[in-house]
Amino acid sequence: MSTPYAKLPAWADYGLIPLINLFVAFLVSGLVVLMIGENPLRAAVILIDGAVGRGQAIAYTLYYATSFIFTGLAVAVAFHCSLFNIGGEGQAYVGGLGVALACLAFDGILPWWLTFPLAILGAALFGGAWALIPAYLQARRGSHIVITTIMFNFIAASLMVYLLVNVLRPAASQTPQTRAFLEGGQLPKLNWLLEALGLSVRSSPFNLSFLLALAAAFFVWLLIWRTRLGYEIRMRGHSPRAARYGGVSEVRIIILTMLISGALAGMMALNPVMGELYRLQIDFVTGAGFVGIAVALMGRSHPAGIVPAAILFGMLYQGGAELSFEMPGISRDMIVIIQGLVILFAGALEHMFRPSLRALFARFERGDDPAAVKEGERA
Repeated sequence: MSTPYAKLPAWADYGLIPLINLFVAFLVSGLVVLMIGENPLRAAVILIDGAVGRGQAIAYTLYYATSFIFTGLAVAVAFHCSLFNIGGEGQAYVGGLGVALACLAFDGILPWWLTFPLAILGAALFGGAWALIPAYLQARRGSHIVITTIMFNFIAASLMVYLLVNVLRPAASQTPQTRAFLEGGQLPKLNWLLEALGLSVRSSPFNLSFLLALAAAFFVWLLIWRTRLGYEIRMRGHSPRAARYGGVSEVRIIILTMLISGALAGMMALNPVMGELYRLQIDFVTGAGFVGIAVALMGRSHPAGIVPAAILFGMLYQGGAELSFEMPGISRDMIVIIQGLVILFAGALEHMFRPSLRALFARFERGDDPAAVKEGERA
């Protein structure tokens, strides 16, 4: 991870900066909505109401957020090792194959609570295995991880099309997908959890994998900040030269980090495959691997930031669908523009307001002495 050039208190770095970036992104989005002749305030109300205004909407928001938590954590783990894993899309795709094989094999003989651990293992193993080759090429051959993981996204998509058309598709079906899983391969819904809070949920795909995503976030925090392996990952991320001097094997740490990252991305497949579709079909990932990059950037690669960032993008997905329905002038493409602006300000322009904030904090810390203020602005 790169070190910010202007130091700020932790609460400002992890809380205030993302909020400012988010505010500016939505402000610019409002100007875009205004330019096409729509009322930005009405659009904002519809979007928020469509995302959290009803129990049904909240359930869908959390369903989308579940996938983004997994992919955001996957990107964040790699970030801490100064690796840009842009292959979460392909790793999640292949992870779905691990989920499907476990469900197809055991859904008729085991209850869901025994099939679920096997599906988790399959998703993690297949997702990690798909990240292994790019990791090896980076560690041993110096091939850039961004290039190889992008290439493996396309290879994964082609592989899954071949398997679903020629291997896994039932003989009597013309649709490129597996058979539907039996009850032993279906995760229970968590709608009752929202209903217990007094919310009305008719039906939604919000399922048990949400709790697994929260557990994965805790695991990543534990791994990165409370274990020796996590310390080595962060050491290599901050200074590869210092890590080598400290006896950390660069090959080992790159491969282990990418295995963990790929496993987390692969586990994303549990949410749609075992929790909603109850089958493996083409393009079930629907861009969640790329959204995970924005989630990790906005969450500062920390689980405490990734979870709310994933919920925010879940709100954009769910609220955006409602917005495009209520205001036909704002198409789904406009929602993609809003997401892109959030990514722009949370990622590429994340340090834009940092110097000004640092100067402001210096003013408060050192008083109104002009020399002190000038020194603070120079810092």
